[in-house]
Amino acid sequence: MPSADAAIRAKRKLTNRLIAAHDAPRLRPHMTDDMLLIVGSGELIQGADAVIAAFAGQFADPAFVTYVRTTETVEITAAGDRAAETGRWVGSWKGGVEVSGAYMAAWRADRGQWILERELYVTLSE
Repeated sequence: MPSADAAIRAKRKLTNRLIAAHDAPRLRPHMTDDMLLIVGSGELIQGADAVIAAFAGQFADPAFVTYVRTTETVEITAAGDRAAETGRWVGSWKGGVEVSGAYMAAWRADRGQWILERELYVTLSE
């Protein structure tokens, strides 16, 4: 069984691949039902279904390429049931357009799997 740090880093890589494949439905199992997402513009998206709908809308844009989130740190609670991940993100569109910044994510251990509870993205360059 991988460490919590390794499992969260692997989940991040997996969700990056799903975003690159524009596969919104397959992102759903990696989120709690009450997922909260604050996107780079500051908009709050409440609930996993709304987050998936937002991804599907983004994927419908023919210019959108992907988002890549790169984990820098993972901190696990002493109980081993929650974690905080921080890192950098880059969004890419055709024509060489990129937006980037920093992010923080809250994870929860649920039946042996790490799932996302909260994500906050801050746009730092456009």
